[in-house]
Amino acid sequence: MRSLWPRVEPLLDGVSKPARYIGGEFGAIASVHGPGQVAWLLVYPDTYEIGLPNQGLQILYELLNERADSVAERAYAPWVDMEAAMRAAGVPLFSLENHLSAADFDVIAFNLSAELVYTNVLNLLDLAGLAVRTADRHSGHPLVLAGGHCTFNPEPLADFVDAFVLGDGEEVVGEITEVVGTWRSGGSEDRGEVLEALASVAGVYVPSLYRVSRADGALAEVVPVSPVAPPRVEKRTVADLAAWPYPKRQLVPLTEVVHDRLNVEVFRGCTRGCRFCQAGMITRPVRERPEHQVQEMIQAGLARTGYDEVALTSLSTADFSSIEETVRAVMSGACGDQPVSVSLPSLRVDAFTVGTATEIARARRTGLTFAPEGGTWRMRRVINKLITEDDLYGAVDAAFANGWRRVKLYFLIGLPTERDEDVLGIAELARRCVEVGRRHHRSPTVVASVGGFVPKAQTPFQWSAQDTVAELARKIHLLKDACRGVRGLTLRWHDPEASAVEGLASRGDRRLGAVIERVWRAGGTFQEWSECFDLAKWEAALDAEGLSFDEVVHRPRAGDEVLAWDHLSAGLHRDFLWSDWQDALSAVAVEDCRWTPCYDCGACTDAGLEHVVASNVAPAGGSQGTGQDLSRGDRVPVRFVSSIGVR
Repeated sequence: MRSLWPRVEPLLDGVSKPARYIGGEFGAIASVHGPGQVAWLLVYPDTYEIGLPNQGLQILYELLNERADSVAERAYAPWVDMEAAMRAAGVPLFSLENHLSAADFDVIAFNLSAELVYTNVLNLLDLAGLAVRTADRHSGHPLVLAGGHCTFNPEPLADFVDAFVLGDGEEVVGEITEVVGTWRSGGSEDRGEVLEALASVAGVYVPSLYRVSRADGALAEVVPVSPVAPPRVEKRTVADLAAWPYPKRQLVPLTEVVHDRLNVEVFRGCTRGCRFCQAGMITRPVRERPEHQVQEMIQAGLARTGYDEVALTSLSTADFSSIEETVRAVMSGACGDQPVSVSLPSLRVDAFTVGTATEIARARRTGLTFAPEGGTWRMRRVINKLITEDDLYGAVDAAFANGWRRVKLYFLIGLPTERDEDVLGIAELARRCVEVGRRHHRSPTVVASVGGFVPKAQTPFQWSAQDTVAELARKIHLLKDACRGVRGLTLRWHDPEASAVEGLASRGDRRLGAVIERVWRAGGTFQEWSECFDLAKWEAALDAEGLSFDEVVHRPRAGDEVLAWDHLSAGLHRDFLWSDWQDALSAVAVEDCRWTPCYDCGACTDAGLEHVVASNVAPAGGSQGTGQDLSRGDRVPVRFVSSIGVR
């Protein structure tokens, strides 16, 4: 393997942010390649500043480099100026650690966190000098793998990726390494041989070993064509999070990145049951990290990195059994000598959380983000986001009373069964929050941010229709008119056109592969960036392939319809998801299953696990176990997302 650095360095003077491409960050591992090692290139298909903080990639990076039989380096998508310079100079995609050609690695593994990066995946394969389609690659080429939340419907990328990993990656990457190492050492030139071996690894899906058939224009079945490929691929779940205290060496970037702080994961999974939330569904069951380990990771991380800010991460951080003790330990200096700012990405609003937020704000006070999601109580029952108006106003009042002058509210529009009064309810909630702020400040600021709902695979809403671009735009105009003239209120919204394309990839089948390839060949990369996004390219590609947004995105799915991902499992029973979908249509809410009898979703029982929590007692002040009828609008705890300490 020969370093490309002598060819890369001359390009850096002519591109923006050259630090994206030089490597050498504090925490980076000086990889030394040798015989008998499987070489992994871990790729985040977005820019360096977006991809470097990704904890999943950093965890696998450390684990693979700790093994004697593997070595791992990193790569990110070069921005358009650097890509143009690389192509002009004939420089292929390279790793950051040793600036090796991507084609020199045994495995190229992508992290798929968002659907709009799919064209970037093809672009990076091409930039690496590889054929974009797996059928056109031979035994001398790297294997192309992918993991991340998007792999729970990987079919749009099935023609381009050799194998997908479903679920947690800590254990499975070692098993994949052993499979690839055995194949390489055996000298086989049969690529099909290693793909069949990978299909025998639990949690690994090899699309080429499955046949897709259609009948009367509809998907009929996806079935294995190899005896080693399981009829249904089950996700991998790490049972004991305490056994994996990673990352131990979080990367400290040389240039500005998003979320530039120490990140410590306190638990995985969520049982709140928000029906729109794919992450909450596919990461069940809840597995907590022990309190002492969290504090040790914070102390060691702060000492090693020099950060003065730590984020305690999860899908609902306040549900961590030891959150109060952990925050107090950090703020009291028990986790380090220096003053530290704490960010809690997701909190329930009750007396504890507001008091703790006030304590945290003594280090650094910035903004608070509350996420009621729906504009009316009826809408929030539909989506199972059980936040009452009084809960929200009480939380906002407490925030403004304790010194905050700016709060942000996050909502979704285009949700199932949504009416105009639900949309206008967003404006009413936001206006009332401004009024609450004026009790404490002359000029409070409330920012209402609105995103378009996109149905996701493996959720109760996977059968739902998605609003058209025109309908989402109409609802945004409704909101703009309703918010006009409210001093102190700012309305922001996500581009409905981008939501439409996200919907294509989130529930599309293998036919979407040709559409993605056409968009990429037409120059459609970085589609998640507003300055690069181009709906016309997607419309033209769909038309060329005989598809439409109406067929893939805007129509509801029938209960007996074969879905593109039915042969893949996130651990949730289909009848549980369907029942929850019917409850949503009837606006019937359900409580957090950690404090109620089991709903038999399958996540715990099929994995042989139970939710791993430090206490089997419901949080004080909550409604769990009280027998309240949530469909009547009884008071339940409110959760909020806090950006305390975020620069």
